[in-house]
Amino acid sequence: MARTKTVHRCTECGWSSPKWVGRCGGCGEWNTLVEELDVRGESPSVGSPSSSPLRIADVIDISASARPTGLPEVDRVLGGGFVPGSVTLVGGEPGIGKSTLLLQLVGATAAAGVTSLYVSGEESAGQVRSRADRLGAVQDALWLVSETALPHIMTHIEKVQPEIVVIDSIQTLHDPNLGSAPGSVAQVRECANRLVTHAKAHGTTVLLVGHVTKEGTLAGPRVLEHVVDTVLEFDGDRHHGLRLLRAAKHRFGATTEVGLLQMDQSGLVTVEDPSGLFLADRVTGVSGSAIVATVDGNRPLLIEVQALVSESHLSNPRRSAQGVDAGRLSMLLAVLERRCGFPTGSSDVYALAVGGARITDPGADLPLALAVTSSLTGEPLGADVVAVGEIGLGGELRHVSHIDRRLQEAARMGFRRAIVPQGTEVEVDGLELLRAPTLAAAIAIAAVAPR
Repeated sequence: MARTKTVHRCTECGWSSPKWVGRCGGCGEWNTLVEELDVRGESPSVGSPSSSPLRIADVIDISASARPTGLPEVDRVLGGGFVPGSVTLVGGEPGIGKSTLLLQLVGATAAAGVTSLYVSGEESAGQVRSRADRLGAVQDALWLVSETALPHIMTHIEKVQPEIVVIDSIQTLHDPNLGSAPGSVAQVRECANRLVTHAKAHGTTVLLVGHVTKEGTLAGPRVLEHVVDTVLEFDGDRHHGLRLLRAAKHRFGATTEVGLLQMDQSGLVTVEDPSGLFLADRVTGVSGSAIVATVDGNRPLLIEVQALVSESHLSNPRRSAQGVDAGRLSMLLAVLERRCGFPTGSSDVYALAVGGARITDPGADLPLALAVTSSLTGEPLGADVVAVGEIGLGGELRHVSHIDRRLQEAARMGFRRAIVPQGTEVEVDGLELLRAPTLAAAIAIAAVAPR
């Protein structure tokens, strides 16, 4: 007979304690323990082995049978498409378009004759149908059910026998046998394990929607990320149409690719020219603007960064950064003041990556610093100038990776001059390289270069 007791379990790592403590004994995080019921019974019989050892040469490579998703950008990130028997976790902020993305994907695969089952735990079947009409995802091979109880969901899966299953979302599922609330550590872990076991045994592709915390990390225990094969991060600025898809974990391919999609009235569409999208509304001849030649994954992108420096009337001047790293901005301001003689300590400084982009590339140091100096002096940079380079604390310019891809993309977009670190040996047709050993030299080059 099963016995029930109350435990306190960490939402981050799953560590449990018989009583509440402020700090988790497993991961060391504070205030992450929640109370839940722990049901224990007799250990079930293991039974006979479900498989036997094979020579590795005789094992079929399932990654070679990846099924296209219907969206080329998603195929780029996944390395070809959905792998049979794989489990993929898609995380993102509320309202960013996770449900739209997955419904559109299973609609596209169902149009190709692939039987799919969409399990909605947050919306009614009518609400999902309304979205499917808008996305053009109403297909005979696509089945829909609104359910949160795991035993009933497994029954539906056995009945429909789908090749692809979407669970929206994993935090809404619950197993009544556990006794704890939906979304608890025990529920999320048990439901995920049941779905993973089914996927591996039947070759079913399972897609799980996962919520994220206010810190931007996936909610629920970290074990959830370990049991799945792929973790996709779907993000973007909800006030802009651009959406970025990255693979934080991928057992069947690389994690260096990024997919660029745009949200419109008909759903998510592929961005054919990302650099053109970011530079579409650019206004030339204005101070405080510079073009970043960055690389996201293996894809080169040109993004405009803007800076505004104004006199502060506060004892502690403001430092605001959107789309760029705030710590990186503070470091660049210190280097500009100490190594180049630009006074920024008593000024408010605002930095922005245009178009909802988020730049973490160290190669954006030089264009961001040039944007700040341009705002300080009131002198705009040349409209045909692009910059790339990492800045050290000594004010020196350092080389960055994939410099050839960055410069080739700049030349394709019509730029004619590029400020780069000294010693850059790459040559690009139609692009004049202005080499500088230090930030001070780069500022001088930008100031004297003919416009």
